[in-house]
Order: sequence, then structure tokens, then C-alpha cells
Amino acid sequence: MIILIDFGSQTAHLIARRIRELGVEVYVATPEVASEKIEELKPKGIIFSGGPASVYEKDAPTVDKKIFEMGIPILGICYGQQLIAYLLGGEVKPGKKKEYGPAEISIKYQVSSIKLLEGVSNKSSIWMSHGDHVVTPPPGFKTYANTQTIPHAVIADTNRKIYGIQFHPEVVHTEYGTQILENFLKICGLEVKKSEINEEFVENIISDIKDSVGDEKAICALSGGVDSSVAALLVHKAIGKNLTSVYVDSGLMREGETEVLKKVFKDHYQMNVDIVDSKDEFLKALRGIVDPEEKRKIIGKIFIQVFEKESIKSGARFLVQGTIYPDVIESAGSKHAKNIKSHHNVGGLPAEVNLVLIEPLRNFYKDQVRKIGEILGLPESITERQPFPGPGLAVRIIGEVSEYNLEILRKADAIVTEELKDTKLWQAFAVFTGIKTTGVRGDNRAYGETIAVRAIEAQDAMSANFAKLPYEKLEKISVRIVTEIPEVNRVVYDITNKPPATMEWE
Repeated sequence: MIILIDFGSQTAHLIARRIRELGVEVYVATPEVASEKIEELKPKGIIFSGGPASVYEKDAPTVDKKIFEMGIPILGICYGQQLIAYLLGGEVKPGKKKEYGPAEISIKYQVSSIKLLEGVSNKSSIWMSHGDHVVTPPPGFKTYANTQTIPHAVIADTNRKIYGIQFHPEVVHTEYGTQILENFLKICGLEVKKSEINEEFVENIISDIKDSVGDEKAICALSGGVDSSVAALLVHKAIGKNLTSVYVDSGLMREGETEVLKKVFKDHYQMNVDIVDSKDEFLKALRGIVDPEEKRKIIGKIFIQVFEKESIKSGARFLVQGTIYPDVIESAGSKHAKNIKSHHNVGGLPAEVNLVLIEPLRNFYKDQVRKIGEILGLPESITERQPFPGPGLAVRIIGEVSEYNLEILRKADAIVTEELKDTKLWQAFAVFTGIKTTGVRGDNRAYGETIAVRAIEAQDAMSANFAKLPYEKLEKISVRIVTEIPEVNRVVYDITNKPPATMEWE
């Protein structure tokens, strides 16, 4: 077993996932109980996650320094590296330049001199997300790698098997990230045995749901997206007709959502699906609201109110949601994490819900959810659907949500989707920016709306790169939008990675 001490990193759970994929059990502990859990569970290794705090701040999360005297190998990542340095007599300071995104590692010695970097190529790509950095390593530590801006990107006391790295090996953008984690497990004396999601794994999830729900009835929040669709089918397989899936037409959906949902779930799987028209209710509640967090919470509250009404009709005791782990962590789902944005099915839920929540996908990432969907036999039209936010187009409209800007956004989004349908992307969509700019139409001045296009490549939604689309493709999208939607006279392309951006604009 490995104990992962979670200092609030957005990717702490991703570290745990990577370790589990290498066939090793992980226990995630908060720093407050870390020493107790180490004594109880006797792990073979300890990993310190990253986190949003600065080690020198008052009340920054920390650990008992006795951890370093236990003879257990330790790997510190980002904040974890800084904490090791700080506690053991090194120096940590704010960087002259905060780094969010790709960098290149330079290894100072022969890789054979440090087992952690075995198999890692010099000048390989890594992923940074930090403001502070180690300026002086602790006594007994050597520096094994640096970047152009970070003099101590990898430090280690190899005698005590304590290692610190400034970058994030858990994200897919770090070229040899999995190799580094695998090396650490071998340093801990653990056998690496790669695991995968298979039919037996999925059957176990279904069995767990069956045991949890028993003969009770459940109601499922179904949007037609990948997450809610997979969650609905898992529960349907577990309890059959005792599940009623409810599709709430909020008026905030993309073109064609309802038709796709009917075809797959009602016609193919013969599931109980109720379609509830609540457009007027949502638009009325969102009138005059411009703050994205307030939008999310209003939408979450109305969704729950609708489901509670529907649950009374069906006699349901349980509410099934397609919450996945990126939703949880962005909504500050762990003790020391910062809230990035409230997801309507996590941070947007009211304090009291008169239904018992079932979230069978809460600990999974999008790519894992797609795999589960494939094993369940869902068609590609569902499993390969691009992610769509729970609050719908409301969070792709900057400013107030109205029928006017919803209609414009739907048309623009349909054009983006159509033009990029043969391009393999994680996500591609339009954003109604709420910004008006001057243009020219037929020699006349036009003062119209601005649409932003976002297209991104990713594997697990915790990090992403903007897609380097051909200029010809971008031009075609732009020409179509401004030609087919007369209210729009400008189109811009978002070229920001995650981090520092999120997938969505709001």
C-alpha cells in the first residue's frame, strides 16, 4: 500500500488513480491524520500531493516531521516537494514567474545515479502548476534536474529515499510521468502490475448498486451526456424497472439533445424515461443573474426541486447522478482543495436533499467512464459524445441568460459541432461572450455579438491543451457563424491550456 497525503491538489485523486492503475493499493489521507494512518496501515511508501497553499503561510497544511524518520520512502510533488524542503531546513520562496503549463526538464547527472528518473529522457516535457519553488534544498539533498526557470526541479536524499519534484507526473502532459511513479513504487519494493477496467470490474459496480438500493425505487438525473447515461444504465442493469430516469428540459440544452436521448434509452433499452418541460421555470429564475456561481447554484436548486417532485410521483428514495471526479475536485471536494467552480450536482446542491444520492461514477475520470459505457454496450453516439456541462448552455453564456442569447449560441454551437465532427477532440463548442464589437455589413456599420470558439484535446479532463486546428478550418467556422447568424459579427478562438484555464469559460 501507498499512503497519499492530500494537501488540496486539484490532481491528488489523479495521483491515486495512476498508482492504482499500476496495481498498487492507495489510501488517501488528510495531513491531520497522516501520522495515525501511517502507524495503522504501515505503507510501503508515502506520497505528498500538491496543493494551493504556500508552505511558509500561517495555517498551511503540514505533517509531523517524524514521518521523515520512519524509514519509509517519500515522494513529494509540487507543494509536497516544497513542504519536504521547508520542514527539513531548506528554503522556499515565491517564484519570480508563476508557471502553469508545459516546461522542459534537464537532467543534471547520469539517470542511473537516481532510480526515480530511470528511463526518463533528458529534455522531455513536464507539466507545471505552481507559484512557489525551492530555492535552497535541505542538507543531505542533491539536485538532479532543473528547468529554464526552476533550479531544483528534482531533489533527493537517496540515502533516506526522500524525493521531491516540482512538476506533476500524474498528468498526461508529463511525458515520462507514469515512468516516474512506477520508479517510485519500485523504490518502495512494490511490484508493478498494470490493471484495467474490464467486464468483471463493471459487474462489481452493478452488484454494489444492487446491494445498496435493494428493492427500493430510484430516480436518475439523465441529460443524455456520457456521465449521466453511463450512470443511468449501470443502475438500470442493477434494479431494472425500479429506476425512473428523468430528463429535465431546462431550455439550456444543445440542439437535438432530446431526440438522441429518446432514441437510445426509450427505444433501445426500454428504460423508464420521463421528459419534464421546465424551460419557463429555469429561464425565469436565471433572469438578471450574471454571476456564474450563482447561476450554477440556482440551476442545481431547481433541478433538485424538479427531481423531488418527480420522486414523489414514482415513490423513489434514491437519486442517481452522473457525478465524476473532476466535478468533485473543482467543487473543492477534498479538505484542503480550493473551490474552482461549483458543479450543479456537487457544490450546487442544497444543504438538505430529501433523497439519498447514488453516484456510481464519483471516483472516475471521463476516459474511464467512456470505457465503462463501452463495456455496457452503449453506442458510440453516447460514449464518444463530447462532455457537456450539467448547467447546460447557461455557463457558456457570459452574463445574463435569455432566449435571445440562447438562440444565438445554439446556432453557433451547431456550426462548430458540424464543422469539427470528423476531428477527434475532447471538446469543441461555442461561447456567447456578451461582448459587442463594431463590424461592417454591406458597407454599413454593424454593432454585433462576439462568439468565442473553444476546441481542446485531453485524456482525463484534469489538464488539457487547446487544439491546433488548421487556419482553413477556423476560417470556415468563422465565415459560417457571421454569415448564418446576422446578430454576430466577430468570432475569436481560445488558445488557453488547462491550467491556467478551465475547460469551460464559467
